[in-house]
Order: sequence, then C-alpha cells, then structure tokens
Amino acid sequence: MDTDQIRIALRQVASKDKAIILARFFKTGKGEYGEGDKFLGVIVPEQRKIVRRYFSDKMSSTVKHTLSVVRELLRSNYHEERLTALLILVELFKKSGEKERQLLFDFYLESLNYVNNWDLVDVSAPTIVGMYLLDKDPSVLFNLASSGHLWSRRVAVLATFAFIKTGRYDEILSLAETILIDKKESHDLMHKAIGWMLREVGKRDRGALDSFLDRFAASMPRTALRYAIEKLPDAARSRYLKATRSLCR
Repeated sequence: MDTDQIRIALRQVASKDKAIILARFFKTGKGEYGEGDKFLGVIVPEQRKIVRRYFSDKMSSTVKHTLSVVRELLRSNYHEERLTALLILVELFKKSGEKERQLLFDFYLESLNYVNNWDLVDVSAPTIVGMYLLDKDPSVLFNLASSGHLWSRRVAVLATFAFIKTGRYDEILSLAETILIDKKESHDLMHKAIGWMLREVGKRDRGALDSFLDRFAASMPRTALRYAIEKLPDAARSRYLKATRSLCR
C-alpha cells in the first residue's frame, strides 16, 4: 500500500455521523485544544486493520518507503490520517533494529507539531520515545516537559509508561513533582496524564505511590489526584481527598 491507497482505504470505512461525534469528543471548537481538526469518521479498530494490511504488503516494508508514507500522512488535515501514520510508525519501530530505531525516534521528535491531540500522543509516545530511551539518558523527557507545547509535555509523561512497565518509577515521580508542583501545570489533559501514570505506578508498587502522595497529595490538582488514587482502597482514597479539602479551608 502507498499513501493514496491508505487514504482511499480510510475513506471506504468512514462515516459522516462518526466524524461529527469525533469532532465534538476531541474538542475541535474555537478555543478548544483540538481547534480546527478535521475528521473522516473512522474508528481506531478500522485504522489498525489498514495498518496490518500495509505491513502485509512486502513492497511497503522498507524503512525509507514507510517513513515517506508516514511523513505525508502526518501532514494531513485529517485526524485519522495522522493517527494511522503514527500507528504505522509504532509498528515499524517494533520491527526495526537499533540503528533504525534511532532514526525513527529522531523523526518522531522532529514531527511533534503533527502529534497534536492526546490520542495521537498516547498511541505513539510510550513505544517510540519510552522504549527507545529505556537504556539511554532520559534527560530528553525533562526537556520536553519544560516545553511550552502541550503535546510535547504529554509525550514526556506518556513515554514513562515504558519505564513503569519495567518497574522503573524515578522518572515519572520526578516529572510529576516538577510539572504539577514546581511548574503548577494548569492544563487538565496534563493532570489526567500524570494521574494516570501515577495510578500505573501504584498498581505495581503501592509504597512508591503512597510515598509520593504523602508528600504532594495536598498540593496536587484535584483531577490528577483523583486519577492517581482511583485503584486505591476506599480508606486511602478518602484520606488523600481529605488532605486536599483541609488545604482549601
């Protein structure tokens, strides 16, 4: 499959009704985080089917060819074309060796202006950034976290999912403190992302989460805290929520 064939395949499974629903869901109105984004109305499972078809075509398997397809799709005005591009990039990363992975990592960071909604970040950052950095200097995450670009900051946070899955929590705990407490991040999508990652820490190491929350629960944004404590026992959730209420008095 080439770029045009992927675009045709997407349109064959598109729905105008779904496009309207998706545009609302991803906040495309004036002043909203997805302002101006356009939708074809294609659900993610259909996009994944197209990605599998792409990789079943042996003529489309070289890194050079695939990157040219991804680059063109990423520059699309249509959300689903950008998401499909990123799903292809993730699969290519998984199939590639170390040299090619560095190329894909660099390409991804250079393309972050097109990774411009939370779902686009969430399907790509844990693999392309997180997995790549597992055995490397993670300082790039802190550089991204200091960016004025919302989606770059979310990339930094979601990339730590790869670390968390290996039992490595220092990066997300440090990022959470820096972003939420020191920099007082105001965007709800960042509060949700950090709370989600903290919850993942707690699912693997309750002590690590408790230690963080004992220090910072009273200062955390309410949304981040609620996401972080979602899987805790009722008594623990109540205790941390009371800490925030007492601070507000």
